[in-house]
Amino acid sequence: MSQQPDVPVLELRGLRRVYGSGTTAVTALDGVDLSLQEGEFVAVMGPSGCGKSTLLNLIGGLDAADAGTVRLAGTELGSLDDDRLTELRRREIGFVFQFFNLIPVLTAVENAALPLRLDGRNDADELARHWLDRVGLGGRANARPDQLSGGQQQRVAVARALATDPVLLLADEPTGNLDSKSAAEIAGLLRQISVEWNRTVLMVTHDPVIASHATRLVLMRDGRILDDLALDGTLQAPRLALERAGLL
Repeated sequence: MSQQPDVPVLELRGLRRVYGSGTTAVTALDGVDLSLQEGEFVAVMGPSGCGKSTLLNLIGGLDAADAGTVRLAGTELGSLDDDRLTELRRREIGFVFQFFNLIPVLTAVENAALPLRLDGRNDADELARHWLDRVGLGGRANARPDQLSGGQQQRVAVARALATDPVLLLADEPTGNLDSKSAAEIAGLLRQISVEWNRTVLMVTHDPVIASHATRLVLMRDGRILDDLALDGTLQAPRLALERAGLL
């Protein structure tokens, strides 16, 4: 999918998702509007149950909205059949998870190449090695996950997410299972992916220090966006924003 000029990488309009019905209904998202441009690194924060995970699931095409639209580089996800949606997820969206989700019996390069192999690419290993090099793990390409530290495993996951050259990288608590040093390194890598490599990154995190690496912060509560502000790179900015919004 080529990025069209002046078209946001991601555009959400009136997004609503309700689980259950009647008296047991829970509104996870309640009219969310959000737009991301190419090269932005956006952190999403808010208390548990505020809708962060639902938001990522809808953007990633893993769940469907009850109302509203999700557009990825101009393509509305709700207009796609299951096959086309699966193809779009595999090619246009990179996923990075808290627990890495690597296959234990595969090497780093085999894990990073997996989405390319699923897409029938003959250059899968070559591209996987390229991205492992870029994320600083070229020297461990033949190591299995159990031979890598947590931070190294997450770098493999990032290389896998970038291997298909997606227009959007979704990171769900990507540092939540790491020590503070490795967490800072992964957050710095995500910023590099955005600022230097011009990829769009949307990250959910609970850690204000990790959020400070982003260029923009979105605060959520009760399925709605409370605030959407630019960050200045200081460690204090996300915490101050959370305090102003009454979330700390």
